[in-house]
Order: sequence, then C-alpha cells, then structure tokens
Amino acid sequence: MQRTRGRAPTGGRAGALSQELIVGAAVSLLDELGERGLTFRLLAKQLNTGPGALYWHVSNKDELVALAADQVLGHAFAAHASLEEDVGSGLRALAVAVFDALDRHPWAASHVSAPPTLANALRLLDRIGTLVERTGLPAERHFAVSTAISYYITGVSAQIIAPRTTHDAIVSRDVFLAGTAQRWAELDPADYPFLTRTTQHLRDHADRDQFIAGLDMLLDGLNTTADPRPPA
Repeated sequence: MQRTRGRAPTGGRAGALSQELIVGAAVSLLDELGERGLTFRLLAKQLNTGPGALYWHVSNKDELVALAADQVLGHAFAAHASLEEDVGSGLRALAVAVFDALDRHPWAASHVSAPPTLANALRLLDRIGTLVERTGLPAERHFAVSTAISYYITGVSAQIIAPRTTHDAIVSRDVFLAGTAQRWAELDPADYPFLTRTTQHLRDHADRDQFIAGLDMLLDGLNTTADPRPPA
C-alpha cells in the first residue's frame, strides 16, 4: 500500500512503537469490537501513546485492518509450519489452518487480498505453490492450479465467515439460518426442487464442514490429474 508519512512525532514515543506492535494491538481490538469499533484514538489509548505516533507507522485505518488480517494469516502458518508431508494432506492441513485462523477472527476474512500483496498472503500462495510443484503436474500448470487453490481457501472462507460480522450484530447465526431455511421452504418446489428439499441441511450445517467438503473435492480433482512425488 502506498503510504505518506509526515514529520516524526515528538517526545521520543515513536521509538517505543513498531508497526508489528500496533498491528497486534489492533487485532485484539478488532476481535473485541469489530471493524466499526476500531479507531486510532482508541488504539492510541490502548498503547498509551498519541494518535499521531500511530500515523508514523500506519497511514490509515484501511491499511491497519489489512495488516491486521495479514497477521492473522501468519498465525495459520505458525499452526502449520511443515512442508515435509504428503502433498494432498499438506494442502488440506494448510487450508484448514487458514480457515480456522480466519474463523477465530471473522472480521479478517474479507480483507485477505487476492491476488496477494502483503507478506503472509504472499507466503500462503508460495507455500501452496511449493506443494503443487511436488506433484506430477507439468510446470506450465503450477501457477493456475496454485492460484485456484489459494483463491478457494481465501475466497470461500470469506464467503462463509464474513457475513457473520454483519448478521451477528443484528441477529444470531442460528436465527438467520432458520429464517433463510423458512424462506426456502416457502419456495415453489416445481421451480426450486433442490432448495425446498434441503432446508434442514441449511439450518443445521457446520461452516467448517462445508468448507472442508469443497476443499476435499478440489484436492480429489488434483489427485486424479497429478502424480504426487515424495519429498526429495
């Protein structure tokens, strides 16, 4: 992100801060208050400094939230650090670790950029690509396959998780799903035969299971077209 810095804040306080420290405090406030509740004034109070000192390290709130979401991705890598495993199980474990990290921080799900630009989002794609390179796929397909898997992980996670940050402020997930299931049940089964038969599954489904079901289909497709090679 393009940044414009002004003069360094006076009083020596800027030296006691770092972007990493500011972003970590922002993650805690975002978990507690959500994106709307995060302000530079509140963050400065949390860090016992002035708002001007924060702007020396982070240009604006949009950049701060993006960096905070990228830090959440970094937590997923900490939970899944090894590449020394079977390609399919490695990709699955990495994807689930990312989903779980975003699930613990729902505000972050819609801020993971695609194509990636920040450090941990770039590491995610690089980790996926490194695993894909160990399959028998021809080299010219590595980029397309790696980005498809990356976009599934981040995009589907956002589709599943991000709406909670809107709905939960007004109505609980269970109430929202029950209302949606009721509307599906009232559809004409001649026009919507599948939806009217699956209302109970919508009402009772687990988000994580839904994510993993699609992930497993994607990885099964990879297995049918690639011949995974063991680590060198």
